[in-house]
Amino acid sequence: MFVSTDNKVGMTNVAPLNPRRVQKFDSLEQAAYLHLWRAYDRLRAMEDELFGRFDLSAQQYNTLRLLKAAHPGTMSTSALGAKLISRAPDMTRLLDKLDERGLVRRERKAENRRVVEVGLTEAGAALIDSLAEEVRACHDRQLGHLSDKKLRELITLLNEVRGPHEDAERPWPASE
Repeated sequence: MFVSTDNKVGMTNVAPLNPRRVQKFDSLEQAAYLHLWRAYDRLRAMEDELFGRFDLSAQQYNTLRLLKAAHPGTMSTSALGAKLISRAPDMTRLLDKLDERGLVRRERKAENRRVVEVGLTEAGAALIDSLAEEVRACHDRQLGHLSDKKLRELITLLNEVRGPHEDAERPWPASE
């Protein structure tokens, strides 16, 4: 793919693999953002298909995955929220759905009743374990065509893109 500037001020042409089809973007930043969004949409569709078979959203799977790392321990809802890939505006509702299915358990500590601790149940751990191979296969379908070198470059670029917009108090991935 190449990028060239049109004679019009502020207009950029990005030529996709098909040279007869030229997309116009308002800026190089817009072109990059829309390419990123399109890639996300294509990759997310594969996840949605996989998790949909288990009546899970990607956000619910990510929650279970994070709790699996703490299992058999628990994690506060605020720590869990900081580690999620995308923000969960209604953490309570997300956890309610997982709790209703018996995949997570919640408890309040006696020393601080305002803090809710969340843990994975044995059923939740079994579900995550049963999904492991299918999730690896999905990731291979999504990005397996890229070399290790290209994947590392992509991770570096995405970290650079995301960096200025991360909460300095809660870096991702969270290291706790």
